[in-house]
Amino acid sequence: MIEEHEAKHYDIHPATQFFYLVLVIIACLILGVIVSAAVITGVYGLAVFKSMGVLSAGTSPEVLNALKIFQSFSSIFLFLAPPVFFAYLIVREPDEYLKANIRFPVSLMVIVLLIMFASAPLMEVLVNINQRMVFPHFLKGVYDWMRNSEDEATRATTILLKMNNLPDVIINMIMIAVLPAVAEEFMFRGAIQTIFTRWTKNPHWGIWIAAILFSAMHMQFFGFLPRLLLGVFFGYFVLWSGSIWTSVWGHFINNGTAVVVTYLYQQKKITVNPDNQHVFNYGAYAFSLIITVFLFLIYRKVSEKKQLPVL
Repeated sequence: MIEEHEAKHYDIHPATQFFYLVLVIIACLILGVIVSAAVITGVYGLAVFKSMGVLSAGTSPEVLNALKIFQSFSSIFLFLAPPVFFAYLIVREPDEYLKANIRFPVSLMVIVLLIMFASAPLMEVLVNINQRMVFPHFLKGVYDWMRNSEDEATRATTILLKMNNLPDVIINMIMIAVLPAVAEEFMFRGAIQTIFTRWTKNPHWGIWIAAILFSAMHMQFFGFLPRLLLGVFFGYFVLWSGSIWTSVWGHFINNGTAVVVTYLYQQKKITVNPDNQHVFNYGAYAFSLIITVFLFLIYRKVSEKKQLPVL
């Protein structure tokens, strides 16, 4: 009787769950800003805040490091802490809402790796479609705002991704690949995807809604479609494997590859500009689509053979 009562007590409607999660996100965001500000002030002093809002090629290393600290704390407090707090202390179903188990065939990680690289031309197609987005004349102000926001984000990313040596690469890998991969997947493929799957009673709706929110959260409008597709990929990785770590791995590969390729290009080790979105041809686009679909079918088939922890 006690167990039944407790089960009913924590049977919160998904709409209410989402509301609670948003409240936790806001609280953690405020806490994260306070903590990061305290750390930055303790390390670099108050003067550094005056320069953090405007980035340029001549921005001092202290300001760049302060921004990296702020971004790292943002990943932890905005995306990682809320779903963990929510899963353990509000719904009290960490296994269901975080899916941090390792009960899946290790071969899935290899398939995820292949999917992420095989789908690169497919992502390029979506980037180019997105970039050609046209607004009606009466929305020109909105278009200009979106374009300026996108250009500013690109410029800031370029400055933050400037790497002169291996330690710079390691720091950027942690800040851009490791922390976001873990934190954002716990948030979107863990808590949010589970909430909307239960709300709609349909796992596919849960995946697509979480992917839309994931892409929108980045506030980079001309990269919305490829990021949406990435979110869908990550969602099905989790749905079929039952584990968040498959999507964390895919997310890490996507972001980590960008860091490594950017470094190699900056050091003139490769000639392909990572910002060039016209690398592949139509044949590569078609082949990418076929191979990606084929690999997903294999992924789903292998996922059906869940077993004891193998990692």
